[in-house]
Amino acid sequence: MSRSQRLLSLLEILRRHRFPVAGSSLAEELGITLRTLYRDIGTLREQGANIEGAAGLGFILHPGFTLPPLMFTQEELEALVLGSRWVARRADDRLGLAARHALHKISAVLPSTLRDELEASALLVGPGAPLPSGAAEPPIRAAIKTERKAQVRYCDQHGNESSRTVWPFALGYFDDCRVLAVWCELRNGFRHLRVDRILSFDTLAQRYPHRRQVLLRDWREQEGIAAQ
Repeated sequence: MSRSQRLLSLLEILRRHRFPVAGSSLAEELGITLRTLYRDIGTLREQGANIEGAAGLGFILHPGFTLPPLMFTQEELEALVLGSRWVARRADDRLGLAARHALHKISAVLPSTLRDELEASALLVGPGAPLPSGAAEPPIRAAIKTERKAQVRYCDQHGNESSRTVWPFALGYFDDCRVLAVWCELRNGFRHLRVDRILSFDTLAQRYPHRRQVLLRDWREQEGIAAQ
């Protein structure tokens, strides 16, 4: 376990307890010596953590302390790298570029040891089949964010075209397609539209009458999907 990860673990342990915890118990749970524990507590205090207590009395973390920015464990960094690489490779150009920029920004402000771990990540994203073309995704994401209705022309799997007003509230990314979750005024219910089958997507000025979070919650309940 790296020192940064150990400090994070120590904070999480202290947050779980409402009463002082003996130093020996903390050291045993972390698998370190008491001397190392006292040094780590001193480091956290220097960074602003309000930890009260002393050797023989136990330690308690008072609420209000937030982690210094960008303190990640090695696995958290690997998750960020892998996710960013997937988006950069499999999303549209704008979202892919945003993922690469975000990763560069994170790398630029990390401590040198964590930056080395990020840049040395060996988790790669394999090639996938080209995604079928369809409606541009940036306008769809903008409509979702601003909770705007949209007028769409859609061609179903049987080749039947329809025009409908929808309330877009979520966009699902799959390896072989993108699926837009909407409330469809034509069908008076939730529908899933493959983005590559959307012939046109025009955002309307009118906002839909429910918050996006409410639609997402109701859709999850109907589909039996757990919140992520």
